[in-house]
Amino acid sequence: MTPEPLSDRVRRGDLMAAQCPSRDVLKHVTSRWGVLALMALEDGTLRFSALRQQIGGVSERMLAQTLQALTADGFVSRVSFDVVPPHVEYSLTPLGREVAEKVRGLADWIEVSMPRIAEAQQARART
Repeated sequence: MTPEPLSDRVRRGDLMAAQCPSRDVLKHVTSRWGVLALMALEDGTLRFSALRQQIGGVSERMLAQTLQALTADGFVSRVSFDVVPPHVEYSLTPLGREVAEKVRGLADWIEVSMPRIAEAQQARART
């Protein structure tokens, strides 16, 4: 039996397997707040409050959870300064810059395609 070519395995991906650990990373990166946090941090280092202000509508709790997950995955660097009041800065790691570029492509496509998407949504609502 001929082994499956690597390109076929990569194209299919293990994400389709129920127990694939990549699914957690996919969830972190492609969540609404994950995408927006990655995109906001593309412009440089931000403090928590500035990041929250830039991402309209996110609660402190959701942003904190999102940043914890992205930090654990190695996409975001968190630096805490020992001062009063607490000062914490977030920035993208090299790996984070790579994934931010990918999700930015998806976000850009959505923005450009919104007229067609809205049209499809309206057509569906009429049926």
